[in-house]
Amino acid sequence: MTRETPTNIAVFKGKEIRKSLYNGQWWFVVNDIIAALTDSVDPAQYFKRLKKRDKGLAILVDKGGVQIVPPLALGIKTSGGTQTMYCWHTEGIFRLIQSIPSPKAEPFKRWLARVGYERIQEIGNPELATKRTRMLYKLKGYSDDWIEKRMRGIAIREELTDEWKNRGANDQRDYEILTAEISKATFGVTPSEYQKLKGLERENLRDHMDDFELIFNMLGERATAEIHRTEDSRGVGRLRVDAKAGGDIAGGARKQLEKRIGRTIVSNKNYLNKPQGKELLKK
Repeated sequence: MTRETPTNIAVFKGKEIRKSLYNGQWWFVVNDIIAALTDSVDPAQYFKRLKKRDKGLAILVDKGGVQIVPPLALGIKTSGGTQTMYCWHTEGIFRLIQSIPSPKAEPFKRWLARVGYERIQEIGNPELATKRTRMLYKLKGYSDDWIEKRMRGIAIREELTDEWKNRGANDQRDYEILTAEISKATFGVTPSEYQKLKGLERENLRDHMDDFELIFNMLGERATAEIHRTEDSRGVGRLRVDAKAGGDIAGGARKQLEKRIGRTIVSNKNYLNKPQGKELLKK
């Protein structure tokens, strides 16, 4: 059975490694680890060959050991929705690294230990997680103004998903349906359609929105959360009606602005090549 878990991204030497918090531990996507250490274009096949070569690793992957449980099939968020991927906790990843001949192994071990320690720090001081997120965006080249909007959008999104959870949305699929309602009413396209418009694959859509896109996205989600609270909505059916209403509010404001400035807000521009190109914001 696939377990749905919140997905985060860590970065090792420019390689993105997806991780999920499950039972108080970080679980890392195995294929991402292999790709980061080997630069393999097909990490799944590399992992198969690795298990054939290392019988001890194969046994651990299949049955686990005294102190190491086998990898888990966790639901990882991707651009195409939630997908089942094999993930392993820190101890399992350390064992995996032993089988991979790579000059990056030792620095990766230090990185992995630091990531685990950072989680312990963040539990005691959640502000550290926010600071690290800001720094990650800064290192990617985003402007301070954009980062402020993005961080506010993250807070609004978390507030909204908390409302959904408390009001009857039970799983990731419910969240995707409700998010699609807001997006369709706000921008005229669903998140998956928006990703295609921007030419994105596994990248986070919101990381490729400009100022106006972020602002209207926040308005739609914030309005939806307020409607939920005001009307004390319960159940996915009612939440879906509210989601469309919140999106309609943002969509109406977007259309008024587009009419006044004479151009569309919904854009195919993204930050794949230039994370914070000023020319993008001028268009």
